Amino acid sequence: MRLIGKTIATLVAEGVEDLEYYVPLMRFQEEGATVLSAGLDLKPVRGKNGLIISPDTTIASLDPKNLFAIIIPGGWAPDKLRRYPVVIDLVRQMDLAGKPIGIICHGGLIAISAGIVKGHRATGSLGIKDDLINAGAIWFDEPAFRDGNQVWGRVVADIPAFCRELVAALVQYS
Repeated sequence: MRLIGKTIATLVAEGVEDLEYYVPLMRFQEEGATVLSAGLDLKPVRGKNGLIISPDTTIASLDPKNLFAIIIPGGWAPDKLRRYPVVIDLVRQMDLAGKPIGIICHGGLIAISAGIVKGHRATGSLGIKDDLINAGAIWFDEPAFRDGNQVWGRVVADIPAFCRELVAALVQYS
C-alpha cells in the first residue's frame, strides 16, 4: 500500500484497450491509490474488446495540481482523444510539472500531439513507431522503461513489465 493518498487519472474513450486500462487500474488500487477514470463526458464507453467503462469524472474537470500521475492506455481511444485541446493541455501540464505519465501501446499518439516526446526514449505498438520517430522520439523496442517522468510500455503482452516500471516510478516520485 505504497500509494495511499495519491490520485491517478486514467484517460478513457470509446475503443480503449480494455487490458491496458483494467490491469494498471487494479494494480494501482492494490497499492492504495485512488484511480479516476476520466472521459470526455460521463457516458460509459466500450473498450476495444467490449468491456464497459463508466468514467468517474471528465478530463476537463481534472486539475493537474491535484493529480499525482496520469495513465494513457492504448487501443483506438488515443487517436480520438488527441483531437481535444483539453486532453493535450492536461498531458502537457503534467509533463511540465514533471509528474509521472504512463504511456502504453497507442497511448503515444496523445504524447506526440502534446509535444512531449522529442528527445525522449519511447516505445509502443509498431503501428506508431514511425509517428514517434517523426515527432523526435528515440525508438526502443523494449517491453517497458522510464525516461524521466515518462513511463513507456509497448503492447498488451508487456503490461506486467509496464506495471512494474510504473509502480516503481510512482513510489520513487512519492
